[in-house]
Amino acid sequence: MILEQFDESAAEKADAAMVVAPPSNFGMVDTGVYRSGFPDPASFGFLRGLGLRSVDPNVSIPVDAIMGALRVILDVRNHPVLIHCKRGKHRTGCLVGCFRKLQNWCLSSVFEEYHRYAAGKSRLSDLKFIESFDVNCMTDCLLRLIYHYHGCLQKSKRLAYSER
Repeated sequence: MILEQFDESAAEKADAAMVVAPPSNFGMVDTGVYRSGFPDPASFGFLRGLGLRSVDPNVSIPVDAIMGALRVILDVRNHPVLIHCKRGKHRTGCLVGCFRKLQNWCLSSVFEEYHRYAAGKSRLSDLKFIESFDVNCMTDCLLRLIYHYHGCLQKSKRLAYSER
């Protein structure tokens, strides 16, 4: 999974037209995490207003690609981030669905959100992919992020349980 930096020069060109419109299928997934269809020049001004640090060009849905993208999403140093595919439906829906499973959403709510963005173009294969995605495969990644943000790297103090 490769991250692309948000193209400021293209955004400046779009600003010249003074059009501020979100890309197709735009929505907020979580604080600092957004989804959409492929951004066009008319939406660059809107996206620039979000202060995006990175745009995830998610082009396929192998488990390794989903896990790599989830690592990027879970690391708040990358926020705000935009997840998109051509229309913001299938590949984006799979990634967001897996993210929702990590957030412990019930599967029916995950599917409802997928259907809302996919409109009439829902794919059974996407729903099966989301359902079968094992959130336990992300455990190591989550623990590393927790330790990093609590100063628990090798040279730092270890986490200690305390009741306050």
